Amino acid sequence: MRFALRLAPLLAIALVFGIAAGHDWAGPAALARALGGADDLRSRLLLEWRLPRVLAAGLVGAMLGLGGAIFQGVFRNPLAEPYLLGSAGGAAIGATLALLVPLGMPSALALGGLSFAGAWGATLLVLAVARGSGAADAAGLLLAGVAVAAMLGAVRSLLMLALSDETVSLQVVLSWTLGGIQTPTWTGLALLAGLAAAALAASLPLARGLDLLGLGDDQARAFGLDADRFVRRAILVGAAVVALAVAYGGLVAFVGLIAPHVARWSSGPRHRAVLPLSAAIGAILVIVCDGLARAMLPPAEIPLGLITAAAGGPFFLVLLRRRLRS
Repeated sequence: MRFALRLAPLLAIALVFGIAAGHDWAGPAALARALGGADDLRSRLLLEWRLPRVLAAGLVGAMLGLGGAIFQGVFRNPLAEPYLLGSAGGAAIGATLALLVPLGMPSALALGGLSFAGAWGATLLVLAVARGSGAADAAGLLLAGVAVAAMLGAVRSLLMLALSDETVSLQVVLSWTLGGIQTPTWTGLALLAGLAAAALAASLPLARGLDLLGLGDDQARAFGLDADRFVRRAILVGAAVVALAVAYGGLVAFVGLIAPHVARWSSGPRHRAVLPLSAAIGAILVIVCDGLARAMLPPAEIPLGLITAAAGGPFFLVLLRRRLRS
């Protein structure tokens, strides 16, 4: 609880930084003027462009942190991350189709819808493959995820070669795979906020089961938990959460790996605290990284996934070294 209270000012600082950061930095006076309802062009840009984007970045980060906490709890592995079961490859196939094939619908709707369907469908495929092979435990799911992810990567490459020509640039697909937050309308932001709230509400009931899984399958069954059924349910919830994040933000690496670790270091292993704290930490990370992506190389914008990978790669290596030592 004490750490959660400390996160509130950190989140507020991250929001202010995210609104201020960009090619044209907004100082305290400009922010105060915009929040005070000024009608000049700069104030309107801050409120109608930067603020919705910053809030969307926070919601995407929250869902990535939440999904990472679920997957690390399910697989009892602190090195697990949200894209473990092929959701990244499935989302990339959906995005490739949305970006390279004229579908006769708004591009934002096609991109978000097909990305979500690809990420969710890939996880369902992994579950089906694992069950069909009689290896529905965590190890079997991991192996099935590796195999499905490899196949989906090959399918995406084939689609990119088959669908591209001199009139269609693959740069848009590559840009999407590197991650990036698009500025939503206020209606779209309200929808994203509602989906994020529903994701958190669906995730919190998993807390007790995730705690029991950490004791081992035998102990979990002794407490009345059907481990295999719970693992499948938790994976489907986690996959839906991650698919929503991918649909709105592309493939943003390492946030779902880092946020649960920071939450556990601060609050202990109980998932009733770890899940919401992971969401809050993920939101802070993505807001700050998105601000840096807009501000570091003006007037260009660095893909968000490059920023998070540059920060998350060393963090992952430190975790790996600590795990190997233990």
